[in-house]
Order: sequence, then C-alpha cells, then structure tokens
Amino acid sequence: MGSLASIPFWYLLTFLPLQIYSLVVMFGICIGVYICRRTARDMQTHDHGSIVWDEFIGMWITLMAIPVISWQWVLAGFVVFRILDMWKPWPIRWFDRNIHGGMGIMVDDIVAGVISAGILYVVGHHIL
Repeated sequence: MGSLASIPFWYLLTFLPLQIYSLVVMFGICIGVYICRRTARDMQTHDHGSIVWDEFIGMWITLMAIPVISWQWVLAGFVVFRILDMWKPWPIRWFDRNIHGGMGIMVDDIVAGVISAGILYVVGHHIL
C-alpha cells in the first residue's frame, strides 16, 4: 500500500525543479533511515509490513525517470517497482540480506527504485 500511497505525494513533487525534487528524495532517505530504524526497534521486528516509508522513496526514485507524466507511465513505474521489490532479484536481494537496521530497511527499496528508473528510462527514451 505504501507504493500506491506515495503517488499523490510524488505528483506534488513533480511541480518542483528536478534539483529540489532530488534533494527531497535525498532528505527522505536520510530521515527514513532514522525513522525505519526507530520504528523497527520499537516494534521489535526488522521490517514490519506497516513500515512503508521505504516504498515511498523507492517509488519517488522510480517515477523520476518516466518520460512524461501520464497514468500509463505511472502505472508502468508502479508495476516495475512492485515486481522488483517483491521478487528481489540480485543485487536487491543481496542488499536486503546483508544490510541491517534502518539502512537495511531502506536500501532494498532504493536499489529497486534505481533499477526500475533505469528500466523506465531506457524504455521511454530509447525503445518507444
């Protein structure tokens, strides 16, 4: 649900210059490491399903690469990100298994977002 809930906030980010959007994402990563670490510690579990900030950041990274703002590209980004986030192919799985704490919760979604963004960029700018 975090991936879906992130889309309206992402849409608001699209009104910012790319440099500011990027700064918001970087700040979101920094604050997310702390929030996720603290929440996991308080809940006494590593990556509880109710921790969704990592999915927000992963989706925001993914959607940075869409060539145009349209529901079709947002849907494509959502699907690609969710597949990678659930399937966790290498290197996402490596990060998920080997990095712990708040960064461990965040990093697999960050890497999934970067890979998803790469896929969308290539498809949107070089294939279609």
